[in-house]
Amino acid sequence: MTADASDAVEVRNALLRLRRATGLPVAFGGLLEAGRHMRISELSGTATHALRSLVVTSGTGLGGKTVALSRPCVVTDYSASRQISHEYDAPVTAEGLRSVLAVPVVVRHRVRGVLYGALRTAQPLGGRMLDAAVEAARDVERALVVRDEARTLAAGGGAGAGWEQVREAHAALRALAPRIADPGLRAELLGACALLAADSGASGDAPRVRLAPREVDVLACVAAGATNAVAAERLGVTAETVKGYLRSAMRKLRARTRGEAVVAARRAGWLP
Repeated sequence: MTADASDAVEVRNALLRLRRATGLPVAFGGLLEAGRHMRISELSGTATHALRSLVVTSGTGLGGKTVALSRPCVVTDYSASRQISHEYDAPVTAEGLRSVLAVPVVVRHRVRGVLYGALRTAQPLGGRMLDAAVEAARDVERALVVRDEARTLAAGGGAGAGWEQVREAHAALRALAPRIADPGLRAELLGACALLAADSGASGDAPRVRLAPREVDVLACVAAGATNAVAAERLGVTAETVKGYLRSAMRKLRARTRGEAVVAARRAGWLP
């Protein structure tokens, strides 16, 4: 799969979470291009542009070692480390970085990118920092899985395209239901929505999380590709209200991202 602007946004958001969780002043990263090359496209907390658009080849430097081994790697003093090669010392030194960690973003057993966190002093980066960086990478992995599935459906035609139409129809019907004054007709329409969701192949082993009707409405809009603003317009509420319902649904579904919430809702039988 080829990276696009939305994938870069996921990396950018993960870097912000990484910095908040670890206290590291600098984070950067990017996704792989053409299999073996990773371009650093996202910077957070940097003082220069030395690292921007730097292309890292598999096996070289800290990030390239992470790509080659498909596991996290850490150095306490980058330029003096004997554990890595030193093709990228100049930009790392220009940014003033010393201690650096790198964690891979792995989707379906293939490295898709690398997230870095760094200090400007040479000191050990503890296990807590590494765990937080790994968790940030997992967030990106989950988002990329959802995006890959969406792209496959969009490009596949046939049954995939049919399911996209079902999901769009489900979202439209859920948005329409609150506007129907007749309670019997409204209940009948929502019953049809439930049948669409039940036919989606939801996992019978998934726990039946209790979601409020409006939480399902918002998730249906999100699943159809709507932004918060578009969902608010469809549902006749404010964008802040949509955010509130989405946060509540994500908490109940134990989801960290919008895409993860949609996947969890489908598994639980709430969405087609």
